Parts: sequence; structure tokens; C-alpha cells
Amino acid sequence: MKATGSFFLVILVMILPVQGQLKTGFYSSSCPKAEATIRSTVESYFNKDPTIVAGLLRLHFHDCFVQGCDGSVLVKGSSAERNALPNLGLRGFEVIDDAKAQLEALCPGVVSCADILALAARDAVDLSDGPSWSVPTGRRDGRVSLSSQASNLPSPLDSVAAQRQKFAAKGLDDHDLVTLVGAHTIGQTDCTFIRYRLYNFTATGNSDPTINQAFLAQLQALCPKDGDGSKRVALDIGSQTNFDVSFFKNVRDGNAVLESDQRLWGDASTRNIMQNYAGSIRGLLGFRFDFEFPKAMIKMSGIEVKTGAQGEIRKVCSKFN
Repeated sequence: MKATGSFFLVILVMILPVQGQLKTGFYSSSCPKAEATIRSTVESYFNKDPTIVAGLLRLHFHDCFVQGCDGSVLVKGSSAERNALPNLGLRGFEVIDDAKAQLEALCPGVVSCADILALAARDAVDLSDGPSWSVPTGRRDGRVSLSSQASNLPSPLDSVAAQRQKFAAKGLDDHDLVTLVGAHTIGQTDCTFIRYRLYNFTATGNSDPTINQAFLAQLQALCPKDGDGSKRVALDIGSQTNFDVSFFKNVRDGNAVLESDQRLWGDASTRNIMQNYAGSIRGLLGFRFDFEFPKAMIKMSGIEVKTGAQGEIRKVCSKFN
């Protein structure tokens, strides 16, 4: 137990500097209905389209990796972040805009778009039968949004070394990396992004040898060689709407859809963390992941935040004041 105790201390010490000026319940007196308003907005969109929750989680993640968690991904403009290649598939903007419009009517100029996004990501996980957690708030909105800065976003083609480097640059370690990648338990990708694994992995017309053969046939049926590239494929086959550990079991069994996810099984350090979550050793099932995911999210949502007098509180999330 002793080792675990010191491990938690390290995690806390790492979270605290980043989370320094953020605190849970930041709006409890300035806009008491803020969190409930965001929750009900996310819920109404979720009821119409359950796949939106994965979109919101990804939106927050992509926001935090460029300029920190400052709502910069929400800004519209030809040279803005959301027009960068890795961001073209992002969705959920209308949910954030809707929540913001309601909050501006309730408490004008109080709640930041960056905080709305962080809270919506938490609500998204909770609505997918995942864990819930208290989100430290008090982020301010950034005044810079450039597509040219989005090149450091993780890519489905990344090696473990590249993934590790991109996460480490944001103060996130292997444990955070594997835990956050576990968000792929919900969500989808396009055939376009996986077709090369199925038909032309090393430019010699073969498939990626790490794909389980039975699963390969399943993927090839979903994504024919010359079929529609925009066709959607669940990232966690068999459990795409539930936030659970089946994703890690799929990776273990060679059933990962994205190459970057499958590669995490080929590295000793990341495989060890995945094995713990998959429950193949201790049989702990999902309990541990449900406990670790919120901690990793709180850490990620504190990346390079702007607080106090920095930045601004946007009136409309898609444009600077």
C-alpha cells in the first residue's frame, strides 16, 4: 500500500501547480445555475444523438493540446485552429454555443467558453455510463487561435514514441496517455483513417499484421477497398456507446481500430497499464479505470490554463470579443 500512497502524492503534486488558480464551484455565487444549465444542454443533444458525447470529449481534448484549455478551438476563421487538418472532423460546437447563449442570458459575461467545454466533456462521460467528477473551473478564454499551431495534436498514425513525446510536452506521462486514450471506448472514426491498415499497410498491398485476422475480415467488410471513405466505424467494437474497459480488452486481443491505439500494446510500459485496465491480470474489471480516468481528465484540463486577468470571457464562443 505504501507505494500506492506515494504514487497518489506524486499525482497530486503534479496536478496542483497546473490547477493552482482553478477551483471547483468557481461559479457557485457568480452564476449558480451554470453547471446545471450546461448539463441539461448536453443531455438534450445526447437524447437526440448519443454519438455527440464522444464529439464533446474530443473537442475538449483538442482544445487543451493547442494553447492550453482556453476555448481556442471554438473560434471561427480561415486561419483559426478549427480549420487545421486534425480538427476538420471535430463536432459538438453547436452544443457549446447553445449552452453559452443560455448562460449569457442568465449571467452575462461570467462563464468562459473554456469552462463550458471542460464541464460538457465531464457530462458527456457521465451520460455514457462512465464516471463523474468535480471539474475545477475558473479558466479564461484565449485570444489566439491559429491552425498553424495544431501540428502537435496526437495523430492516429503516431508511434508510441511520438505519442509519448506529445503528451510529455503537456506534462502528461505514460499513465495519463493510456488512461486518456481510453476515451476511445466511445466514439467513431472514418474509413478514410483506417483503410491503409486493411489494404496497403507497408505499400505492398498487405494488411497490418497486428490486426486479429477475424477482426480484419470484419473491418474489411465495413470499409471496402474502394468504398465510401466517410463511412463511420466505432472505435470500441461491440460497446461504442458505453464508457467501459472493453476498449482495452479489444486492444489486447488485436481488435483496435486505430493503429496508434494498437501500438500501445507493443510497448512494455504502455502495455502494462493497459493490462491493468483490461483486468486480464487482477480481474479488477472497470473499477480502476473509472477511478483513474477522472484524475487524468482533471490533470489534462489544467494544461496551460489562463486565469485571473489573463484572456477574456467571450460573449460568443466562436469569436473573440
